[in-house]
Amino acid sequence: MTPEEIIDFWFSDTARAYWFRSTPEFDREISSRFETSWVQARDGQLADWEQTAAGALALVILLDQLPLNMFRDRPEGFSTEAASRAVAGRAIVQGLDASLPDAWKAFLYLPFMHSESLADQDRSVELFEQAGLEENLKWARHHHEIVRRFGRFPHRNAILGRTSTPEETAWLASPEGFSP
Repeated sequence: MTPEEIIDFWFSDTARAYWFRSTPEFDREISSRFETSWVQARDGQLADWEQTAAGALALVILLDQLPLNMFRDRPEGFSTEAASRAVAGRAIVQGLDASLPDAWKAFLYLPFMHSESLADQDRSVELFEQAGLEENLKWARHHHEIVRRFGRFPHRNAILGRTSTPEETAWLASPEGFSP
């Protein structure tokens, strides 16, 4: 697997249609195509990809986005988020994000939006704001507010074996509650 194969797949018209509303069939396709590479990335075997903007982005997609599909509704779906943030952070420090098209840049920044750390949420809002990615900024602010309010994403509680507070349960049942 190469970074280009991951990017070509993820930004294809076919994959774009499933970015935020997947199907079991698409999840299975991602598992069959990318799980071996995900294990390699998880185990640090693809760290040399970080030397280029496209490589760092592919690694972030592999560690942040694809596990959500491969391990839907399972704790493993979130297991490499911290690693994806580390890769994204290093890419940003090196200025690699500056050369990426906006759609690609948004996926480099998404690991910060997926974090349950308020500091990472602050960074997410700042990154999308500075890049002028308005649609993503709207969602970054939404995620920020959830983590500010609850200190975590309540919709992950059942998946991660956490007990929801009464406030989280009420919020999840409300129209403003987020359901994956």
